[in-house]
Amino acid sequence: MDYNAVPTPEACYADFCLIPVGTGNVSVAEEVAQVQRVLEASGLKYTLHSAGTTVEGSWDDVMAAIGKAHAVVHQKGVVRVQSSMRVGSRTDKKQTAEDKVKRVEDLLGNKS
Repeated sequence: MDYNAVPTPEACYADFCLIPVGTGNVSVAEEVAQVQRVLEASGLKYTLHSAGTTVEGSWDDVMAAIGKAHAVVHQKGVVRVQSSMRVGSRTDKKQTAEDKVKRVEDLLGNKS
């Protein structure tokens, strides 16, 4: 198999938490705001939550947006940036992060 010819999945969602390291500041709100600006400019669907951000789109666009998020934080003088990330993809159907949450909420609603 030619592994260089293997394509990336068509679509994905990534839940990531970008962590600026060594800033001397316990707050990361400024860096999180920068990340949100990058995602807004990307045109991708994204959802900010208390422990990170979920972004959805094509594999290449999602990974590029996360890379740009790193780059803008570096541009603000942060020398080291670490991200924790979970990425999901599926090929049997299109499903948004919102669809995944709604499915569980529907099940919880049917239990009462």
